[in-house]
Parts: sequence; structure tokens; C-alpha cells
Amino acid sequence: MTSTQAEIDRSQLGTLSVLAWIGDPSEAHDIPYLLAYTLGDGPGGREAGEAAARGLLEEIGLPIGDVVMDGTRNPAGFPVQILLEGNQIALTLPGMNAQCTAPDEWVAAADESGQAYFLFATRAWPEAVLTGSAHCVLSVRRLQK
Repeated sequence: MTSTQAEIDRSQLGTLSVLAWIGDPSEAHDIPYLLAYTLGDGPGGREAGEAAARGLLEEIGLPIGDVVMDGTRNPAGFPVQILLEGNQIALTLPGMNAQCTAPDEWVAAADESGQAYFLFATRAWPEAVLTGSAHCVLSVRRLQK
């Protein structure tokens, strides 16, 4: 095990929350967004949680900053997945997952585009800033019927 791998302790993330929203449709901005963030309540506190989040993102190859990764080109091989069933979103990352309920307008926008803009904030909310986040566009998958 390398020293980098030893430093990544997912338990330090604490509670992982997920929030779904869309832009303002009246301004033709109906992009579905999905934000994952830690509450900073891990055993080592906020600083350890931020370090764990940075380590996780580095480990799975998502850069922090203003680079937007395209996870739609090879959705099955991308390390972050979104599955939507009804209004329930399941977010899967290597070694962890989280769920949230999406508003109807989010579901409609995701159904129309087949995509969502995902952010993973490295800092505990509400101190998170977008430049301290990983950004990517993901395919929104549904269970086959």
C-alpha cells in the first residue's frame, strides 16, 4: 500500500449529503445539477474530512477546480454513476454511495437531456466553494423496464 492510499480514510468524510436542483427554466437554464458534500462530522473533524474528500477525488481521477470532466463518453467506465428511478437518485462512487430525492423539475430536465452536472465539494457545507469542487457531466441512467 502506498502512503497516498494509506492517507485516504473514507470514514473521515463523515455524513455525505446529496442535493439536486435545476437552474431557472424561465431563463432557458434547466440543467439538472447534483451536488455531493460532507457535513464535516467525521471523527477527525472538518479538516480531516476535506483531506479525505481531496484524496478520494484524486484516487478516482476527478480534478478539483474548473476542469469539467465528461463522464458521458464512457458512462459504464466512469467512476461516478447516477441512477434515477422515479424521483430517487442513487449516486455511486468507488467504495461509497448516497441517495436523495429529486424534485419533479429535476427529473424532467434529466429525462430530456439524459445528463446531469455533478459537483463534489471538498469542503464541508456551507463553507464549500465551487473552485474547491470536482466537476463532471454524467449520464443519468434508469433501470430497464
